[in-house]
Amino acid sequence: MEPELIRPVQPIAAKALGKREKTKEKNRLLILEAARRVFAEMGYGATTVRDIIRETPLASGTFYNYFKSKEEVFQAIRDESALRIRPRLREERVKAKTIEEFISGTFRTFFQYVYDDQGNFQAIRRNRTDALRIRMDTPEIIAGFEELREDIETAIANGLFPPINADFLMAAIVGVAFEIAERMLAEEGRDPAAAAAFATALFMGGVRTLPHRVMPRAEAGQA
Repeated sequence: MEPELIRPVQPIAAKALGKREKTKEKNRLLILEAARRVFAEMGYGATTVRDIIRETPLASGTFYNYFKSKEEVFQAIRDESALRIRPRLREERVKAKTIEEFISGTFRTFFQYVYDDQGNFQAIRRNRTDALRIRMDTPEIIAGFEELREDIETAIANGLFPPINADFLMAAIVGVAFEIAERMLAEEGRDPAAAAAFATALFMGGVRTLPHRVMPRAEAGQA
């Protein structure tokens, strides 16, 4: 008698698990896309979880399987944006050979991304105070700021920048980038290249006149 073949059950279980994971990811994306539309239309402050769910084909309770609140949804939107833009920004800064390349590459890449990803950025413009508070507090956004500061410090160490205050310059670049991006989206023309040229000219006119930071003796000896 031929021995009875025992069919493995693992592939079937793995297939079922894969299907569940795909469904979970699909539902999560449905919620995020709906939230982007509702935030852009109603404003962050006026939006409720019910408003977001109403824009999806999902049951009302499904939302809480993925997010605890509208704040968590908003942070997820911002973090996903940061994850997409951070590698591009860092690539531009790392390959820069001059101050102008560092500054212009940063602004050009950021404004082009804002232009291409207007849905996310439009979602925060209806309620700017709350949105800015949440936007700046997400882990991926904070990590992006830290990367910019580290790249500035590296540029200073390599002689690309004069010995200026890296924290102040990081804050200035971030502030100008977000403010000009918001104004750019409000204009009819929406020209990311023009926005980048303006911001670059502004910084190039001022960065060379910035006060140089006095390095501690130990740090100066290592340079």
